[in-house]
Amino acid sequence: MYTGSITLFAAITIILGCLKVGYFVGFSECLSATEGVFPVTHAVHTLLQVYFLWGHAKDVIQSFKTLERFGVIHSVFTNLLLWTNGVLNESKHQLNEHKERLITLGFGNITIVLDDHTPPCNCSPPTFCSAISQGIYYLYPFNIEYQILASTMLYVLWKNIGRNVDSQQNHNMQFKFPGVMAGSVLGLTVLAATIGVVVVYLIQIGRSKTKSESALIMFYLYAIALLMLMGAAGVLGIRIYRIDERSLDESRNPARKLDADLLVGTASGSWLISWGSILAILCAEACPPYTWFNLPYSILVIVEKYIQNLFIIESIHREPEKLSEDIRTLRVVTVCNGNTISLASSCLKSGAVAEDVASLGSDMPHTVNGNAHLREACDREGEEGSQEGTPGPGCRPHFLRGDAKRRVLRNITAFLFLCNISLWIPPAFGCRPEYDNGLEEIVFGFEPWIIVVNLAMPFSIFYRMHAAASLFEVYCKI
Repeated sequence: MYTGSITLFAAITIILGCLKVGYFVGFSECLSATEGVFPVTHAVHTLLQVYFLWGHAKDVIQSFKTLERFGVIHSVFTNLLLWTNGVLNESKHQLNEHKERLITLGFGNITIVLDDHTPPCNCSPPTFCSAISQGIYYLYPFNIEYQILASTMLYVLWKNIGRNVDSQQNHNMQFKFPGVMAGSVLGLTVLAATIGVVVVYLIQIGRSKTKSESALIMFYLYAIALLMLMGAAGVLGIRIYRIDERSLDESRNPARKLDADLLVGTASGSWLISWGSILAILCAEACPPYTWFNLPYSILVIVEKYIQNLFIIESIHREPEKLSEDIRTLRVVTVCNGNTISLASSCLKSGAVAEDVASLGSDMPHTVNGNAHLREACDREGEEGSQEGTPGPGCRPHFLRGDAKRRVLRNITAFLFLCNISLWIPPAFGCRPEYDNGLEEIVFGFEPWIIVVNLAMPFSIFYRMHAAASLFEVYCKI
């Protein structure tokens, strides 16, 4: 899944490079030649890097380990530097727009001079250059995500250099769609509603004080409702796992550990922004009415990501079920020489036992009212299990067992998967109330808060993408 994502972001990054070349051609009279050479070099680097990751992202290098470690970690930091460059370039484009939005909200004490960052010469034709400038602005988020994703994949490759491969850690994942209608429908509804909210937000924000306030209130109310739904779904999933008696897989798995570290590490970006917003609301001398919606929103962002991380980490640490549910829930009642034989599910420990039962059943007549014998067997299992301190496997509570449990978990996972894609859309396409709220800029200062948001926001966007990929793997594993 990551190779498909990085290919998409790389293609958009190359398109961004083409637009930069066009921008250089339009202002060639007053721009340095490096402004035209850099996007071409970056496009070639992107093509070669994606080709390398497509062919070798899952390799475990065992030869020339010192040289390979140096080369891969060099690539990691190269992408991090390119990510920093992308963040700074995007920030320059965003500053003027957000200053204008804050002025419409009544924050007149932000007196920083507006700078359009255009070269000191004319572009011909002007319409062409204006269109290119706007296109560059909207493509920068994809470039930033590409650099973060490439750095992450290369870091995984660097961590795996020289590692001993355990063949038992490889499990085939199968995507199964039936039985997730509720989660899919609810998730697609959230996705459609998110697109509508983003469109209305971008249209209304900055038009006037009233429209900007209504756009912020609309976004906060929608996000609060969505985060509460996601938190409730995550709590339900964790609860199902906690009453599940399957043991946890505590074996050493670097890939699984890295997934957990990435979830926690990238979530810290939005946690930093949320804590900053909470402090700004509590420390501000005067708060406009719409800013109070930011308080529950910021708290829910922290809580929801904490719950979702617990759900995903709990899921990836569960051992896969080794027996099919049809065998594990089988009850066989036969009659042999006038005596009734009851085989409960606890007796079927392997496929060989199931074959023996099938061979017995083919030679013996069916019995009537066998439920009494099953109940007796269950009672005996319960008595034996109670002597050991644990209930017998045949008499455990029937709350969400077997297919019902897996169906609920798949619906929860599908819903959270679509919700994470939905929450990836607003910040990626310019719907960022952290900029437009205005209160944080007054408390912390305009430039310090913009720097914090510009550094933390890419990690928040990447978190949603990585969480969606992790949830897809969890869905295939259930």
